[in-house]
Amino acid sequence: MTNLTFFTYPSCTSCRKAKKWLSANSIEFAERHIFRETPSKEEIINLLSMTTNGLDEILATRSQKYKALNINIEELSLSEVVEMISKEPKLLRRPIVTDGSKLVVGYDPEGLRSLTSKRSVYQLTV
Repeated sequence: MTNLTFFTYPSCTSCRKAKKWLSANSIEFAERHIFRETPSKEEIINLLSMTTNGLDEILATRSQKYKALNINIEELSLSEVVEMISKEPKLLRRPIVTDGSKLVVGYDPEGLRSLTSKRSVYQLTV
């Protein structure tokens, strides 16, 4: 059984690369189509709590969808941001891979290695 969740979108190049990396390294994961199985508000808050750079880490600020909003994200409350993301998951960067306590955003082989090797060490020592 795996605790690794992989939020993905199949036509996303970075998502395909991350999935290929996880599979090539025999890492088990639960795959979630980010638009069909949109993260719940609680999951979004949890993802935010795992970031080191806050919203900048998980928001796709260069996307057309984000630019079309024409808002200053800094002026919104956390609940407003969470509501906005839950209604429009295209605002999230992809992929997002998490073990429930740490996350990796985008295709980052070193980050994935760190996330999965820590899980392996943890699993071996428990």
